[in-house]
Amino acid sequence: MEDRTVSVFLEELSSGAPTPGGGGASAVCGAIAAALGSMVGNLTSGKKKYAEYQEEIEIAIAKCGSLVKEFEALGKKDEEVFEPLAKAYSIPKDQEGRDEILEGVLRQASTAPFEVVEKAYETSLVLARLAVIGSRLAISDVGVAAAACETAAKGAAMNVYINTKSMKDREYAEDLNKKTIDLVNETSGVCSKVYEEVKTLLIGG
Repeated sequence: MEDRTVSVFLEELSSGAPTPGGGGASAVCGAIAAALGSMVGNLTSGKKKYAEYQEEIEIAIAKCGSLVKEFEALGKKDEEVFEPLAKAYSIPKDQEGRDEILEGVLRQASTAPFEVVEKAYETSLVLARLAVIGSRLAISDVGVAAAACETAAKGAAMNVYINTKSMKDREYAEDLNKKTIDLVNETSGVCSKVYEEVKTLLIGG
């Protein structure tokens, strides 16, 4: 994901290859949300009208920059864990140790998308603040970022659930599902609020 152009990524995404897939697409949505947050910060930074928020704006820019890189790395990680998962599924069902191997790679495969959900939540908090202190000239971009951020969280969650569905350890699977659901709900709540606030600013209540 890191070294691809957008057109190459989309071409690969639309092909019959198993990766990149929904996990990578969700990570890209997260990266877009964070990048837009950084853009809003940069458009606000140095403006006299927002001088009282300058330090906070700089922190937001740095945080969003880090999040973009983290989302990119998670997109790559999501692709890397697919191969061992595919190999584990191809092991004959009667082969000794298959269940243990499959369980291990299923846990590994659920890690990257869960981390995307976590990073989406972090991004949503930055966007919520930018909706207040960011330049009004770029406020629509905060709304777009919030929509992309919510999509990242909801999309990545699907990749958690498809892995937990096949786990034998149901206690572990259900615990991870609950953590994911809770985080997605929190992220969606923040993003929806930001989106509606921006919409109200643009077209009224």
